[in-house]
This record gives sequence, C-alpha cells and structure tokens, in this order.
Amino acid sequence: MRAPVVILGCGYTARRLRGFEQPPLAFSRSIEGLAEAGFYPVEWDAAAPDAAIRLAREVPQGATVLYSVPTLRLAGGGLEEPAPRLLPALEGRARRLVYISTTGVYGPAHAVDETTPVNPQTERQRLRVAAERAVLAGSWGALVLRSAAIYGPGRGAHTSMRDGRYKLVGDGSGYISRIHVDDLAALVRAALDSDLTGAFPVADAEPCSQLAMAQLVCELTGLPMPGRVAPEQADETRRGDRRVDGRAIRRLLGVELLYPSFREGVPAALAAEA
Repeated sequence: MRAPVVILGCGYTARRLRGFEQPPLAFSRSIEGLAEAGFYPVEWDAAAPDAAIRLAREVPQGATVLYSVPTLRLAGGGLEEPAPRLLPALEGRARRLVYISTTGVYGPAHAVDETTPVNPQTERQRLRVAAERAVLAGSWGALVLRSAAIYGPGRGAHTSMRDGRYKLVGDGSGYISRIHVDDLAALVRAALDSDLTGAFPVADAEPCSQLAMAQLVCELTGLPMPGRVAPEQADETRRGDRRVDGRAIRRLLGVELLYPSFREGVPAALAAEA
C-alpha cells in the first residue's frame, strides 16, 4: 500500500481536496471538522519549537506531501517563513512535495506566464521566494503552484464587500487574476499524483479589473458599490495590476476549469453559501 498523503497546513484550499484512497494525514493548528471531511487530523502548530521534530517522527516514509503552511506573523509584528526551518525534517521521508505559493513572487510584473522570473519587492514576497527555494532544493520531486487570488464560498471580493471591507484601489482599473478554490483544489489533487516538477503560475482564464468584479457582485447581491482608497493605503496584495496566464499548468496536469472566470465562480460561491 502506498504511503498516505500528508498535508502540512490544512486550511481553506486543502480542506477542499477529495478522492484519496485513504484519509490524508492533515497536520493543522485547527483540526475542527477535518475528520468529518475525510482527513486524519493531527494537531500541529508550525510555529511550535518542536514542529520540525514532530514531522521527522510522524511523517511516513515515502509520503506525498502538500505543503500549505502560510507565512507566519510573529508576536512582535514581524513575519517568518517556516519552510526553511521545517522542510529539512522531511529529507529521506517525502517522495513528492507540492507547495501552494502565490503570484505575489512576481512582484510588479503586469503580465505573467510560466516563463516570467520571480521579482520580489516586499518582505512577504521575499519570504515566499525563500520558501519556494527550500521546496525546490529538496531531495523529493517538487512542484510549486503559484496561485492567483483564491476565492470561493466564504472567501473573496463578495464576502469582503458584504462585510464592508472591500475598497476599490484608485479608479478600480487595476487587474487581479483569481482562481476558484475548487479549481485550485483540482490542480493540487492532480499535482500530487503527477511527477511534474518546477514552478508554474495558477489562475483562471479571465483576469478582471477590480471595478468589473465589484459591479458583478453588486448586480448579483444588490449591495452598493464600494468606496475607494488611494493605492498607498491599500494592502500590498491589492495594489498590483497583474494578468496571469495559467494555461501551461492546466495543460500539463490535464485539468479543465469548473469556473473559467469570475462570471461563473462568483454566482457558484454565492449559491453554495445560500
């Protein structure tokens, strides 16, 4: 029998994974609902002093690993990328490692595809690149999925607009690429079963402006248009103007999108919440 899949950081995307022969070992700080969703929960905190020791002891030999641990925010307000600290514990144990990264590593690039080099500009982006390098330097077969903004039930522009948190940056003309969580989960699932290596951007088939997204949400929900904020006042993840071409990884993994654009994905998310 093959060693089970191991998920390190079982959050929003990882919890949508399905179709395993046996329940994956899900190492997570929050294990509520994991057993009911078909996982074998292991309570684990990536920030704990013994986090790496536990991985070396509890990850089965020959495991296929999904690394989905986010950058950690420290008590003093700083950031830590735990991958360089944790991943050495998997040497000699992991056969395959898939990492969910972010298109933020491309920095100010306006057009991104599989040939675009990383160009980190902020501390958070540099830490993500460091995590990618730790993943790609391991003895396992490694695949990095650089995901565009993830949305779906309970997460995305429609929820932040509903909560009054969504603001258009400038005139709202900046483009943001996205991927529905179920499409990302399908790509991750295929990646775990494949032998493909390297790093690829992940996005749906239609980047859209912030304004177009807001207009659609208003049309579907009856919410008022959101206010505006100057670019320097917006979170760094929303200041960019980036169009991501994710066709290469979809072709290589043989995955077709359930939600090719926000026009299909947002209504589906709203229906799922209802």
